[in-house]
Amino acid sequence: MPGAARRLAGRAPRRHFRHRRPQRRRQVDAAAHDQPAGDARQRRRHRRRTRPDAAVAARSARGAARHRHGLPAVQRVVEFNDYVQPNFALAEGSLDANVFQHSVYLNKFARDHKLALAELVTIPTAPIAIYSRRHRSLDEARAGTTVALPNDPTNQARALVMLAQLGWIALRPDADPVKASEKDIVRNPRGIKLLPLEAAQLPRALQDADYAFVNGNYALASGLKLADALRTETISRNYVNRVAVRSGDLNKPFARDIAAYRSRAFLAWTEQHNPGYAKTDYQLAMLAQKKP
Repeated sequence: MPGAARRLAGRAPRRHFRHRRPQRRRQVDAAAHDQPAGDARQRRRHRRRTRPDAAVAARSARGAARHRHGLPAVQRVVEFNDYVQPNFALAEGSLDANVFQHSVYLNKFARDHKLALAELVTIPTAPIAIYSRRHRSLDEARAGTTVALPNDPTNQARALVMLAQLGWIALRPDADPVKASEKDIVRNPRGIKLLPLEAAQLPRALQDADYAFVNGNYALASGLKLADALRTETISRNYVNRVAVRSGDLNKPFARDIAAYRSRAFLAWTEQHNPGYAKTDYQLAMLAQKKP
């Protein structure tokens, strides 16, 4: 998800929907990573939040998609700077799909804004993690330590649960781990100061805060490495990012094209280039089949 975030793009004005040969290479904007390509009849734009898990991972699926499943032959990737506009753009029809969010965020956003959006397929996901430019260990936390964390409800809850696991705070016993907020904090024995910020601002917050929770897509975009994280979240299935589409498009040809994410070639690329990413159920199933 909010975590990662890129959106498989959508419908541009009709004049941009020119038929292309499947062999023709797709177009992406200068900031984008390669995306899966293959046998598609129409050009589709891809939009993404920032340099995310999905964008990085999709590079691998291109060959598999071309030969096996087929994704749009011509694509374009455009950046987003927040976790709000990608879903509105998808719902209004300017996108065909987006890739940046986990199911908790998707379901809440769609419910709150009465949008007909649905999950299509999960993707490998970089976890939310704690980083610091001032400290080499979490043991260096002292009274007054500043901790920057996401201000959106679902990702803030993840950060608070991790802080509770560290013993830096205590949450109400009946607090819902998916909906926990600062109001649920009952103890703060270390006297840490919480700094809620927009997720996009968290990498920059490392210049001033002692520690910062950074979502995987923003960590990668800012040059942070998962190996440098002081603590990473163990991602539950609810927090694995997914491709989202309009509910009415679930059975459209372009949606079936996105099945390239389920290829073994994509799994191989993920293992080689994305160590530390949470794998999807279908990838775990493929790995289990390899075992004697």
